[in-house]
Amino acid sequence: MLLRLRAVLSLVLFAQMCWPGTVMEARVSSPEPANALLDPESFHSYFTRFVAQERAFLKDEPSLKWEWFGRNIPWLDVPDKSLEEIYYFRWYSFQKHIRQTPSGLVVDEFLDDVPWAGKYNTINAAAQHHLHEARWLRDPAYADQYSRFWFSPDGEPRRYSFPAADAVYSVFLANGDKALPLAVLPSLVRNYEDWEKTHRDPNGLFWQIDDRDGMEDSIGGSGYRPTINSYMYGDAIAISKIATMAGDSALSRKYAEKADQIRHLVETRLWNPQAKFYETLTRTPDASWVNVRELIGYVPWYFSLPRPDRAVAWKQLNDQEGFAGKYGPTTAERRSPRFRFAVDHECLWNGPSWPFATTQTLVALANLLNGPAQNVVGNDQYFALLSTYAHSHYIKLPDGSSIPWIDEDMDADTGQWIARSILETKKQPPPNRGRYYNHSGFADLIITGLLGVRPSVGNTLTIHPLIHAGKWDYFAMDGIPYHGRLLTLFYDSMGTRYKRGAGLHILCDGHEIASEPNLAPIVVHLP
Repeated sequence: MLLRLRAVLSLVLFAQMCWPGTVMEARVSSPEPANALLDPESFHSYFTRFVAQERAFLKDEPSLKWEWFGRNIPWLDVPDKSLEEIYYFRWYSFQKHIRQTPSGLVVDEFLDDVPWAGKYNTINAAAQHHLHEARWLRDPAYADQYSRFWFSPDGEPRRYSFPAADAVYSVFLANGDKALPLAVLPSLVRNYEDWEKTHRDPNGLFWQIDDRDGMEDSIGGSGYRPTINSYMYGDAIAISKIATMAGDSALSRKYAEKADQIRHLVETRLWNPQAKFYETLTRTPDASWVNVRELIGYVPWYFSLPRPDRAVAWKQLNDQEGFAGKYGPTTAERRSPRFRFAVDHECLWNGPSWPFATTQTLVALANLLNGPAQNVVGNDQYFALLSTYAHSHYIKLPDGSSIPWIDEDMDADTGQWIARSILETKKQPPPNRGRYYNHSGFADLIITGLLGVRPSVGNTLTIHPLIHAGKWDYFAMDGIPYHGRLLTLFYDSMGTRYKRGAGLHILCDGHEIASEPNLAPIVVHLP
C-alpha cells in the first residue's frame, strides 16, 4: 500500500509545475513513527548555524526551510561532532541543488549556471552520487523524477561518463519499488547501445577522454580508462538484473554475457601486473599502460568487479608515496614524476584531492570490506578515510576561524581549496563558483558504508557497520527509508546513551526486529 501511495505521490509531484530553480515541497509525510529514537530538534542548531554562516560569509539569504529536513533526512547521532556536523551540512548543501523544472525535479552541480552544463544547468558527471544520496530521502519523488529526467528529451546521459543503469538500480535497492527500473529499462538499453556505438573499439574495451570523465588534465590522460569500463560493467549487470525483473530472460542473459566480457578485459588488459594496479591503457596500436597509478584504479571495486587477489592494490591507499594525504587521498600517486605537473587551469586531476574521487574510493572500499576476506585493508582504514574526508569539509576565514564548506579540488597537504584560490587570483567570475559544490557524496557513505546498511532485493537486509568495538561508545541513525519502511539502528556499548539496552539494535517502524551484543554483521528479516 505504501509503495502504491509513493508512486501516486511521485506522479502528482511530477505534474505540478513551479518556476525552474525553486524546490518542490513534499506533500505527504513519511509513515509514523517518523522518529523512533532521536529528536530532530536536537539537531536544529546545526541548520541555524549554517544559515548564519552563509549570511555572514557569502552575503546570501538562504531560502531553506527547516521543515523540509524534518520530513526528509535520516537523523544521525555520533560521538565525532565534526563528522556529525558535516553530515547535516551536506544535506543543507544538497537541498540547495534540487530544482523543480518543467521536466520534473532535478539535481544540479553548480549553484551558478555554467556554460558546459545541459538543460536546467544539469551535469550528469556526478549524477551517480546525486542518486545515491537522494535515495535516502523519505520523499521518493526526488530520486524517481531525477532518474527519469536523464531519459527525457531534455536529458543528456552521455554528455559525460555516467553509469546510469547502475544508479537507477541503486535507487530500487533502497526503496524496493520496481516501477522506476521497469519503466526506464528500454531507455537504459538504448543508452548502453549508444555507448557501444561511439566509445567501444573492436578490441572490446571502452575508451574515454579524461575531460569527459570529469577528470581533465589527469596524468594518465585519455584512453581505455578503468572508469568508463567499470561503469559499463556496472550498467550491464544492472540491466541484466532489471531485465530479470521484467521477465525478459533473453535480455538478461545478453547483458550478463556483456558484463562477463568487460570483466575479463578489465582483468586482463587494464590490470598492470608489475604495478599491481588497474591503469589506463593507451588507445594506440601498442596499447600500453600509462605507468601511473591513479585513484581511478579503485573504481572497479565500486561495482565489485575485481577478483579477490587484486586487493593488493589497496596497499597504495595509505602509502606515503602513493595516495596518502592529510586532507584526503591524492588523485595520482606521489611517486609519479608528473605529480602536480603545471597546468593552466583550475580543475586539476594531476594529484589534488577531489571529493568526487574520494566518494568513489569510499564506496569501493566498503564493497571490498563487505566481500571475500582479505588481509590488505580493514574497517579501520574505512573509518580513517571517512573521518579524513569529513574533516576536510572546512574553509578558513580571514579571522582564522573555520566553517563547513565543500568546493572543487583540494590540496591534500594543506586543505586549501585549489580551484577557488585560482579563480580568486584570476578574478574570474562567478564569485564563489564552487560553494556548496554538488559533485560528490557523503550521506550514502555514512549509511551504506560506516553504519553498514547494505541494500538488497527482497525483505532480507544485512547490517554490517565498519566500526570496531571501542572506536565509538555509541552511534545511531533514525528514520532511514527502506523498502517502504523506516529503519532505526543504534549501538550503545553500555546501554546508557539511549537506555534501550546495550549492543547493536535494529528497529523497523519503531519496533525492534534484531539485536547483536557486539558490532558484528546482522542479517535482518523485515516483517
